[in-house]
Amino acid sequence: MAKWGQGDPRWIVEEREDGTNVNNWHWTERDATSWSKGKLRELLVGITVENEAGHCEVSELKQVEGEASCSSRKGKLIFFYEWNIKLGWKGTLKESGVKHKGLIEIPNLSEENEVDDTEVNVSKKKGDGDILKDLMKTAGTAKVREALGDYLKALKTEFTTGMILPTKALSTQELTVKRKPSENTLQAHASSPGALGVRIPTVALHMTELFDTTVEQLYGIFTVKDLVQKFSKAPAVLEAEKGGKFQMFDGNITGEYIELLKNSKIIMKWRCRNWPEEHYATVALNFVPTLGQTELQLDCKGVPVCKEENMKFCWQKQHFEEIKGLLQLPTLNG
Repeated sequence: MAKWGQGDPRWIVEEREDGTNVNNWHWTERDATSWSKGKLRELLVGITVENEAGHCEVSELKQVEGEASCSSRKGKLIFFYEWNIKLGWKGTLKESGVKHKGLIEIPNLSEENEVDDTEVNVSKKKGDGDILKDLMKTAGTAKVREALGDYLKALKTEFTTGMILPTKALSTQELTVKRKPSENTLQAHASSPGALGVRIPTVALHMTELFDTTVEQLYGIFTVKDLVQKFSKAPAVLEAEKGGKFQMFDGNITGEYIELLKNSKIIMKWRCRNWPEEHYATVALNFVPTLGQTELQLDCKGVPVCKEENMKFCWQKQHFEEIKGLLQLPTLNG
């Protein structure tokens, strides 16, 4: 039996305040499917190649089927990904200006094969223009494989940031090196609750919704305490001015107003209670008048990858749908 104060460090939970996954021993898994689809679109769509005969471009991501995930065990990262991808390409012959279209198919991008060995098939709709097809089969395929390699690098670096948590010994060592000139500064930093914080992978969201109301009324629903409490059906605290704080849904959502342009735009620092401590997203609401309606454009940056679906649900169900229900009440303007 181990003596008091000794024992297997895998189970010593005092090293982290939350006692979670100490020394990265336990198995954790993160779904990379949604993030991967966005990253593949970002890297593949827009690829261009050109020679003396013509110009070609990957114009759209027609299909991306599959999944990806990353797991951590004993401080090691394990990756799984399997994708079936179809891209649309278009090209123009320089001499005649005639345009052609085709497909690029990647039937099996997976960890079982190296990127350079991944099958990439190029086809073209019937007709002339084989010279453009040849361009895509050579230079185009090379660029596609390069983009796939960039995706895998991002999966193993950008997406996995924060999965290997710092241990107490490592964090203390890093602090000693970086803060050695000032003992007082080192002491304050080491005792700070956020001293062991890590960067987390995030995603951006864009949503739009039409409301049967005026810009003025919809803007008020987001800035007037009484109206916020009506659609959220919970207590709220609002200081609708630059630098003002807000709490909604009984404190489950908190943040700060960064910018308010009356009846036009609201920009906020925004977070959910169950997000990593002190992490905020930036939410921008644009109010666009249309014929008899108002279009609300939501742009959100910095959403933790693991909270993406929750964020979509929050805005679609708890904001948009509840606000539409509120607008149907005859007493709204009373």
